[in-house]
Amino acid sequence: MLIVRPAGPTDYDALMELAVLSGRGFTSLPEDEPTLRSRLDLSRASFDAQLAAPEAWYTLMLEDTDTGVVEGVAGVKAGVGLKRPHFSFRVVTLAQSSPTLEMRFDHRALVLVNECAGWSEVGSLFLRPERRKGGAGRLLAQSRYMLIGLEPERFAEMVLAELRGWFDPDGSCPFWDHVASKFFRLGFDEADLMSASTDGQFILDLSPRHPIYVELLPRSACESIAQVHRDGEAARAMLEAEGFRYQGLIDIFDAGPTVACRRDDIKTVREARWLRVRVGEDAFGEEALVCTSDLARFRAARTPVLVDGDIAILGREAAQALRVRDGDRVRVKT
Repeated sequence: MLIVRPAGPTDYDALMELAVLSGRGFTSLPEDEPTLRSRLDLSRASFDAQLAAPEAWYTLMLEDTDTGVVEGVAGVKAGVGLKRPHFSFRVVTLAQSSPTLEMRFDHRALVLVNECAGWSEVGSLFLRPERRKGGAGRLLAQSRYMLIGLEPERFAEMVLAELRGWFDPDGSCPFWDHVASKFFRLGFDEADLMSASTDGQFILDLSPRHPIYVELLPRSACESIAQVHRDGEAARAMLEAEGFRYQGLIDIFDAGPTVACRRDDIKTVREARWLRVRVGEDAFGEEALVCTSDLARFRAARTPVLVDGDIAILGREAAQALRVRDGDRVRVKT
């Protein structure tokens, strides 16, 4: 059975393995031991409520209970852009006209902004390639919203997600090569690691201060703006199914799109119900997403559930995996 649970310091080896598999451009999973260990410590402190809500960063692991293998990872940041700016490029339209020539032109331009300061963020969604079918990705993605729904006050009214931008088959990133690298003068991997492992001051120091006219860029860079990486299409589809929409913002390194949704309008947050557990011997009923009520001992799984009024009847195996007993409260999304 697949279960989603909080990450902790003992998950370092599994997290590093996933970081290696994630490849270039997955900023939140750098192949850097101090960064990953710090993230796991931060996750433990966040689930134990040892941090103020805006600074919390919850990391979730998808584990196969039969093998003990960690199959994927995801995360929720309670607040971004608070201790360090959360820069994006806004894609804007600049209108110019000439009455003398009786002509008007609309130009697309990129403007550096910090509009998402204070928003929550869902991200870091990555699964082993062999686990990307059969609903594992959906379970892991929706578990983030079940976590948010447990105690919504810990999270901002707006929730964003950044999707990985376009990379060519040879591993090159057109937007980085033709735009971002001109300002940072670093290799993509070096800049990506610095973004994940430092306070981001170098971004504040070196980012462009003036609009960048898209028409002046090479075609490959223009076409990559707001284009999702081939491996990110499924993630985008799941986000859109929850109500997330493109916000006209892109990543300053790879031009991947930012999508966002009001916290209370996220489908899973809105539709999940509080119910009481009754444990049965066998699993029966409609398959549903179930999570526990305690943040520190958060667990989520997809399992058959028979809903009877305010009662959720679970099979014994699911109850054991979730570590719930008769009378415990759970949230259920059918």
